[in-house]
Amino acid sequence: MTVLEQLKKTSDERFLAIYDSLTEQGFGPLDSEVAKALKFRPHMIKKLPMEKRARTARKLIEGKSNAELCYELFGTYLVRTKKELVTGFLDATGVAHEDGMIEDLDAAAPDAAKLGAAIGELDGKFDADDVTLYLALCADMWPDTAELRTAWEAR
Repeated sequence: MTVLEQLKKTSDERFLAIYDSLTEQGFGPLDSEVAKALKFRPHMIKKLPMEKRARTARKLIEGKSNAELCYELFGTYLVRTKKELVTGFLDATGVAHEDGMIEDLDAAAPDAAKLGAAIGELDGKFDADDVTLYLALCADMWPDTAELRTAWEAR
């Protein structure tokens, strides 16, 4: 899956930034899985530096080739921290949504003819790494829209 390929291209620093941005009350988004892997009690995981937790979380995703977990992590990051990017893409490509949430992925594929302009607009407003990350998710959401994978691969 494209999200796993994107994860492999993501630097440790960038992954840490994504992981850290999803921290709630001192817990990272995958800290319960990290605690199990390290044989820690869940509440004790907060004593480990975030860098070690993020590194372990990344190894868990990559080691199991867990595309769903990777997709969920990246998707949550984008919706929570870059919602305007998500909604901007969906609006620009004609995908019906409610505040970034798509009800029926199969019925709501982006208009391939609008992709180039939409990506150009996003690149002008947002960090290229975030746009690339979103394109990786889109390529997995709509695998029948080959132009999405092509756009992601070109980055």
